[in-house]
Amino acid sequence: MRMNQLQAYNTINKATMSGREIEAAVLTKAALKLKDCQDNWDADDREARLDEALKFNQRIWSIFQGELAREDNPLPKRLRLDVLRLSAFIDRRIFETIAYPTPEKLMIVININNNIAAGLRFSPNG
Repeated sequence: MRMNQLQAYNTINKATMSGREIEAAVLTKAALKLKDCQDNWDADDREARLDEALKFNQRIWSIFQGELAREDNPLPKRLRLDVLRLSAFIDRRIFETIAYPTPEKLMIVININNNIAAGLRFSPNG
């Protein structure tokens, strides 16, 4: 019963969130997945969890890249280019971590995800 209630809450919550709030929530979830891997590096299932967390992050940043590359994207061109450069860095770090996994390599991606999520949550009008 509790799981159904949680699923209903999550469905309603997603339906009422703004685009920025959704992006912030997804980036936070991605950071938490990586942090969990980092904190449990010696776990038996680390390889599978790390693979899932890295792929999740990669999907998110690929979606951002696609959106930022669109000519009709409303963000200022300079900001779009800066975030695209950042996403290229994230891609490289993910590939490095896939090839040569160490828990330290996750920290920069965790920090970037959390900082961008915090920026998305900040409302200059609020």
